[in-house]
Amino acid sequence: MKKIGFVGLGNMGLPMSKALVEAKYEVNGFDLNEEAVAQFTEAGGNAKATLKDIVAASDIIFTSLPSNNAVEAVYLGEDGLVANSNETKILVDTSTVAPELNQKLEKATKEKGVPFIAAPVSGGVIGAVNKTLTFMVGGPKDIFEKAKAPMDVMGANLFHVSDQIDSGTTVKLINNLLIGFYTAGVGEALHIANKQNIDLDVLYDMLEVSYGQSRIYERNYKEYIRENNYENGFTTNLLLKDLGFAVDLADSHNLDLPISHRLFDLYGEIAEEGYGDDDMAIIYERVANKSKEKDEKAK
Repeated sequence: MKKIGFVGLGNMGLPMSKALVEAKYEVNGFDLNEEAVAQFTEAGGNAKATLKDIVAASDIIFTSLPSNNAVEAVYLGEDGLVANSNETKILVDTSTVAPELNQKLEKATKEKGVPFIAAPVSGGVIGAVNKTLTFMVGGPKDIFEKAKAPMDVMGANLFHVSDQIDSGTTVKLINNLLIGFYTAGVGEALHIANKQNIDLDVLYDMLEVSYGQSRIYERNYKEYIRENNYENGFTTNLLLKDLGFAVDLADSHNLDLPISHRLFDLYGEIAEEGYGDDDMAIIYERVANKSKEKDEKAK
């Protein structure tokens, strides 16, 4: 299948769709952001005016959207993807949403006979640009196999978790829960080093070959903290959204996860303080600001 639709040309969707264009797929894109659409067409993509146009021009339609509400509107709206699709199309949602929404979309697509899989991705914007994303796929394996070729273009690691539609989402939420832990830990630990006059580059070199190493430490320190630049990343608001889904899933099983709940509350506080649109590594700066406030009160 050479005709691909891509709905959602944001931080993740734009580089993902560009990778497909570079691989010589005919790619039809849709987004409400005119600037994103302009960048997509400049890269060789075909802009479409409506979701109906996307479906008509494409064999497989990928979606990369920022929220439950956006995904539900695109799929289940009166003029959405499901309403305009049939058994000859394949719908693939790469967004991170609540497991219940995966189930709702599966029910709606099954009623119309439309093949659908939920395939959230990990790797961030850099992974999308470098075509090294990890796909975590839930849904019928035969549909996964039919959609595998374009996913291979966008990612380096493809996993079919199980036929259960929300299984890939569950893995993604576990992944992002751990990201939340690591990010908070890095933000706090580095300030101990600062207070003890330990050079952060030297610290990184030592911990890189120790058990304190993690990919999140590498990412947050090298790409954001060291550069003192918290733009164009995985925002605190997006991490908070995913942590909320993870906590809700745990609560639905009556799990006792006090640290996860505290972590969710912590990121909520950080977002409310105005850091929501910054990359999640901004927690490092937040620790510094809170510490200064504490010192001033102590004087």
